Amino acid sequence: MTSLADRPLEDRIAAGYRELSPQERRAADALLDHLGDLGTYRATELAALAGVSKATMSRLFRKLGYEDFEGLREDLRTQRGRGLPIAVDPAPGLRERLEQEVKNLEKVYAALDDATLDQIAGALATARDVVVVGRRGSLGPATQLRRNLIQVRGRVHLAPGPGQSLADDLVGLGPDDVVVVVSIRRHAFRVGEMVEALLADGVRVLLLADSSLRHLAGAVTWWIECPITTEGAFDSLVAPVSVVAMLSDRVHEALDGAGARVEAIDARYELLREIDER
Repeated sequence: MTSLADRPLEDRIAAGYRELSPQERRAADALLDHLGDLGTYRATELAALAGVSKATMSRLFRKLGYEDFEGLREDLRTQRGRGLPIAVDPAPGLRERLEQEVKNLEKVYAALDDATLDQIAGALATARDVVVVGRRGSLGPATQLRRNLIQVRGRVHLAPGPGQSLADDLVGLGPDDVVVVVSIRRHAFRVGEMVEALLADGVRVLLLADSSLRHLAGAVTWWIECPITTEGAFDSLVAPVSVVAMLSDRVHEALDGAGARVEAIDARYELLREIDER
């Protein structure tokens, strides 16, 4: 059975709500009302919002299994570290946000080298099939990578396809193929098992992920770690999207026939009237 200390705040409140006094329930309701930005308040401010005394709020913290408000904040930091959109500190200003994004970009590019990137681009350019996997919050960067690559080469697929499971799209691949797995926390179920199955089939795997999947770095063919940390409630996808653009450019350079395919697609856009360039 899961102990109280292992439960998130809302579950702790639900488990003991009936035993709370009316004042403590008001305090608990205030915590739930401000769950997304709870860590940005002080205990006295939360008590004022609930219309209860600071002593009542402190008593509630203890009943919920926290030593004090700082214990609750530490629990929120742990949840934020798992990718939950919880504001533990005030949202960063524009300058602070820019500085954090620059740090993330500097970190990802400092870890890359041209030889490895050329190898990856060559594999993406010459593979029989390229399959890009992206689920949940990773779908955006994955979709952009597939959209870019399909402009310069054929047989690029996004998995899972509509109405499909991953098994439908990944079975039958082999050493001539490349699978790009884009996975940013919170990850879809069993990313590790999916990667292991692909590698067992001889498939070359590029894993583009945040640090929480670093334990897979030594197993995959290529690993690119993308920092996503911010001081706000939500993770940043600036670094993954930048890496997607950079890889796409390198694949474009590696393909001799990329220009002809781009022109052919553009002509088909014109024929089908799919693009409005006014």
